Amino acid sequence: MTAEITPLIAGNWKMNGTSASLGEVQRLAELLAAGERPRCTIVICPPATLLAPLNAIAAPSGIVTGGQDCHHLPSGAHTGDISAQMLADAGAQYVIVGHSERRANHGETDALVRDKAVAAMTAGLRPIICVGETEEERRAGRAEEVVATQIAGSVPEQIGQLGIVIAYEPVWAIGTGLTPTSDDIAQMHDTIRRLLTERHGETGAATRILYGGSMKPANAREILRIENVDGGLVGGASLLANDFHAIISAV
Repeated sequence: MTAEITPLIAGNWKMNGTSASLGEVQRLAELLAAGERPRCTIVICPPATLLAPLNAIAAPSGIVTGGQDCHHLPSGAHTGDISAQMLADAGAQYVIVGHSERRANHGETDALVRDKAVAAMTAGLRPIICVGETEEERRAGRAEEVVATQIAGSVPEQIGQLGIVIAYEPVWAIGTGLTPTSDDIAQMHDTIRRLLTERHGETGAATRILYGGSMKPANAREILRIENVDGGLVGGASLLANDFHAIISAV
């Protein structure tokens, strides 16, 4: 991790969870209260249907909430979409944009991701901007090139007072149980840090870079020791209080 940066552990519930799942959040709050003060910012990004009630449970324990996506416009005739302002109104402080599943399943481009990040910042949210290569791109030796292109196209020129978060998620490691080597992660995070610093100076040097590919209790401590890994974007393990708490405790 980067010594001067407060780590961030974010849970992305994806399309999982109903009101019954709120019990896991209550359990997490109890685990946090029973132990030492967390050394990181904790964010849970549930389905939008759970955002407000989850926020009510989480806030007293210091857990903050986020959305999983937002529209790039503040309002309008966009049936089924949700704006950044709506997320903020429900209590969110963060929002994930450009997740690989959105890029792949919904055809989201770097330009659209950038517009969503701008919309998030305009609404007072911190965007978690996701970048990462596919297995085919890594095998072709293009991993760093792909990520550099995504950062150039997805990260706004002005990253605002609240700042942004970058999440590196090797697409081939998401939900597969596969994890890059520590050297692979270190090399990519170093590249991302360099690109951010070259473009945004001190702000880029202080931007949190999360790792987001199958982080779980068994590998969290090893990954979080890597320089320029400032936390994690956690998928399945964030749905269970005990697993998510174990990752938080690894910071």
